[in-house]
Amino acid sequence: MKIALIRKNYSPYGGAENYLRLVAQGLKAKGHDVHIFSAGNWPEKSGYVHRVRTIKKPSFLSNMLFALNVRNALKMEYFDCVFSFERISFRPIRDRVSNRVYRAGDGCHREWLDKRKTIESFLKKLSFTLNPHHLTLLYLEKQCLLNSEAIIANSMMVKKDIIRHYSIPDEKIKVIYNGVDFQRFQPVEKEKKSALKKFFGIKEDKVILFVGTDFKRKGLSTLLKAVSFLDTKDKKIVVAGKKESSQYLSVARQLGIDKNIIFWGAEQEIEKLYSIADVFVLPTIYDPFSNATFEAMASGLPVVTTSYNGASELIENGVQGFIIDNPLDTDTFAEKISIALLQAEDMGRKARIKAEDYSIEKAVDNIIKVISGHGK
Repeated sequence: MKIALIRKNYSPYGGAENYLRLVAQGLKAKGHDVHIFSAGNWPEKSGYVHRVRTIKKPSFLSNMLFALNVRNALKMEYFDCVFSFERISFRPIRDRVSNRVYRAGDGCHREWLDKRKTIESFLKKLSFTLNPHHLTLLYLEKQCLLNSEAIIANSMMVKKDIIRHYSIPDEKIKVIYNGVDFQRFQPVEKEKKSALKKFFGIKEDKVILFVGTDFKRKGLSTLLKAVSFLDTKDKKIVVAGKKESSQYLSVARQLGIDKNIIFWGAEQEIEKLYSIADVFVLPTIYDPFSNATFEAMASGLPVVTTSYNGASELIENGVQGFIIDNPLDTDTFAEKISIALLQAEDMGRKARIKAEDYSIEKAVDNIIKVISGHGK
């Protein structure tokens, strides 16, 4: 098949971008002709990339221009399938493409706005109904969902959100959990863990890892408050994803744990951080399917996260980690982090076993069934 993959931007640290790259490699390995349409600068090894013009700001105009220009670019040649990782309007290309599939990897934007209302001020909540950025995304989301032939959700949570907000038929949405690269993400021996910790200058016995670029959405404040309830003399918190934030460093100082935290910044070789960690914590208020959660499980780490993380569907509460219903419940997070650290070896082993059921190869096979029309 000749397949067009759509993603507006590229970042070497982006979960969706890295997953698209893995999917592209898997499709190419099975003999398919893969083309990427994007406004971003993808690495050469990603494959054949069609550059789609847009502007950076304002964001609403950037998104709308990308959707219009990618539509025009797709009209230039025939594809057996357009497989979009982006909200675009499929309507103008319905007659030129055999199959149109949307992967709702960014979740349901309408649901995300509802979740944000739980942590935002009144004026911020009011802006959601007026901000052209959100209005544009909601318009594109609706058009994309209605005009695609099939939708791939990366969790049952996202599928239910789409059905609830847009009345999409159940049978149109297929749940395919993200696969993971088991060669890159795997448990390490105690000796290697100790050597890496020494190399990175970490003297503490236990390392609590948080990975995410959106500190507010991912719940970093909740993690810091929860850790402050613990005995921190032998614990280090590693926060990876973006550079140090004065706001959160100030919170850490107020809580008396600023000496226990490392703001690691962006890390392309993120597997090194999983190797030195003992538990992975993500108190997110909304995550369609956190790739970092799954990478941590594959690396043999217990996970403490929320039920608002689609990846939590692959965690048995108390077995591979813990699932907490209230993302702001710092007391429960502190309790579960403490237990996970005590049972890290056993829980981490079970987390790896669970992750092994979801290889990237299996995910690609399931994707091919949908984009070829056999998964309907």
